[in-house]
Amino acid sequence: MTARANRLIDETSPYLLQHAHNPVDWYPWGEEAKDRARQEDKPILLSIGYAACHWCHVMERESFENEETARKMNAEFICIKVDREERPDIDTIYMDAVQSMTGHGGWPMTVFLTPDGSPFYGGTYFPPDDRHGLPGFPRVLDAVAGAWRDRRNEVEEQGRELVARIQALTRPAPSQESLTAAPLASAVTTIGNNYDATFGGFGGAPKFPQAPVLEFMLRAGSTDDEAAQMVRHTLDQMARGGIYDQLGGGFHRYSVDQAWLVPHFEKMLYDNAQLARVFTRAWQLWGDPEHRRIAEETLEYLLRDMRDRSGGFYSSEDADSEGEEGKFYVWSFEEFSSVAPEAADYYGVSEAGNFEGTNILTATEDPPPTEARQRLLELRQKRIRPGRDEKILTSWNGLVISAMAEAGAAFSREDYIAEAKACAKFLLDSARIDDRMMHSFKDGQARVLGLLEDYAYLAEGLLTLWEATLEPQWYQAASEIASKMIELFWDETNGGFFATGNDHEELIVRPKEIIESATPSPNGIATLVLQKLGIISGDDNLRSHAEQTLRLARIYLERVPQATPTFLAALDFELSTPKEIVIVSANDPAGSELFKTVWGRLIPNRVLAGSPPGIASPMLEGKEPMGGQATAFLCANYVCQAPTTDPKELLRQLGLQPSDGAMSL
Repeated sequence: MTARANRLIDETSPYLLQHAHNPVDWYPWGEEAKDRARQEDKPILLSIGYAACHWCHVMERESFENEETARKMNAEFICIKVDREERPDIDTIYMDAVQSMTGHGGWPMTVFLTPDGSPFYGGTYFPPDDRHGLPGFPRVLDAVAGAWRDRRNEVEEQGRELVARIQALTRPAPSQESLTAAPLASAVTTIGNNYDATFGGFGGAPKFPQAPVLEFMLRAGSTDDEAAQMVRHTLDQMARGGIYDQLGGGFHRYSVDQAWLVPHFEKMLYDNAQLARVFTRAWQLWGDPEHRRIAEETLEYLLRDMRDRSGGFYSSEDADSEGEEGKFYVWSFEEFSSVAPEAADYYGVSEAGNFEGTNILTATEDPPPTEARQRLLELRQKRIRPGRDEKILTSWNGLVISAMAEAGAAFSREDYIAEAKACAKFLLDSARIDDRMMHSFKDGQARVLGLLEDYAYLAEGLLTLWEATLEPQWYQAASEIASKMIELFWDETNGGFFATGNDHEELIVRPKEIIESATPSPNGIATLVLQKLGIISGDDNLRSHAEQTLRLARIYLERVPQATPTFLAALDFELSTPKEIVIVSANDPAGSELFKTVWGRLIPNRVLAGSPPGIASPMLEGKEPMGGQATAFLCANYVCQAPTTDPKELLRQLGLQPSDGAMSL
């Protein structure tokens, strides 16, 4: 018999709906729950997770579906459930609190709050009983309820101290010192100190792809051979390991071991969008066909399994299917051999297996056996798939637009360009209400006021789409989103951007995120966007906003470079003399060989513009095609070299050499 539905039944988030029949009297985040906490003078139990989170499912089965535990929760607390992907603003604040209290974070996350929202105790996963040095969840509930009853003053004081600590963490002061290149060189050294020379990647197990770090090191690798070697080895090891889905394409969340063999099997949209772009840029740098294959297979995975018919892309796929983590992806020796025995050596398949008696597929060389791969994929498609979180997030879709547009331009794939356009059009048409971007879209509803990450990632995606097509509507859309971003999120006092808009609900703090992890810093992306838009438009005010934001991160660049790779990229751009490349044509500049020449190489600090059709830009002033042919102008600070119609001459001006493959600076 199905349990009676709680208040989460009216939500659209798949994660919240997963808990809609728990015996816990869950509330979604909102004033109703907080009002009740104040009226009944009860603390709030805030539980945060996401749909693809394996341990979130475990804690639900062990505790939230347990009638006795639920009765205790309902009697002593007002219980609120939050999807961290739908409300990253809330997640960021209370994750800072948990990390401050415990020294670590993760999901599921349980935080106990006073009725005004101040955190006073919290942690991540709690087992149903005492084990492995962790207190059982019922014991935690009893202890917190007792502290609230018997030591109220102490609890409230702890909450006030934590809020003050979080506010200090989220309000960095801008540096008044000059911006120099010193952090760039030291960052490569510091990040390199954590490099795993055997298996690639940075740090030990569990090992995460760290896409923003890879992007920065790839940028550095265009001129630094040691950085280049680290990135190339890492990408090759990841592409051949179990963290990569050798049949369906796309990357799992992370590897639980050091060798990229055993993944945590969930797949996240943001990982795959970023990693597709990293592999595209790797191909631009080295011309290795394996890097192009991985980029294209990853994008094909998104198009096949994660694309909504609206043009947007879903958030994630679960690690579990049929209640078992990884069941969809692993193979018995017998089943594999019945379909593709000739490919066993390539995929590392054996009778003994490499994961609990089964086989996680790896790769030994490139290219893969095409026919065997197709047979295996067709058989796997008949299995019960992992659950899929079908909400569409503006921010993560912005990352997809960037990845699709870059790959489309680099590989001359018009289909990818078309998909990037469709996604951009969907977001601008359906995820925007009265000129205000929203964060989440599902079941025909756009909800949650857009955050800085939505505006920054979308602006970057639109600007990349402009550079990949030279169609002016995408430049105009990027400019509009960036302008609105400044209006809603800019800090007039200290510079930089708040995570939430000035029209957002009031939370205990208004965070300003600098540090990044799995996704790039929204402030860092905003900086890069404003730097480029400032050059294209000639608007020094945009470049001033970028510089002020960069100054906000300066101290972090020196202290924790591995946590600020996007800002390091922005610093590199700021201190360089960006290459201003203009391609003009009587017809379609994006169809010219000059355009393909530019996109076929990794040129980290460059801005691309073209005409017709034109836009108002000092980069384009006075530039006309020569003799009716597509013509390129290479400029710096709007001062140009001699125009050319010859791709080889453009390469020479760029400091590149003609090559059959891609080539870096």
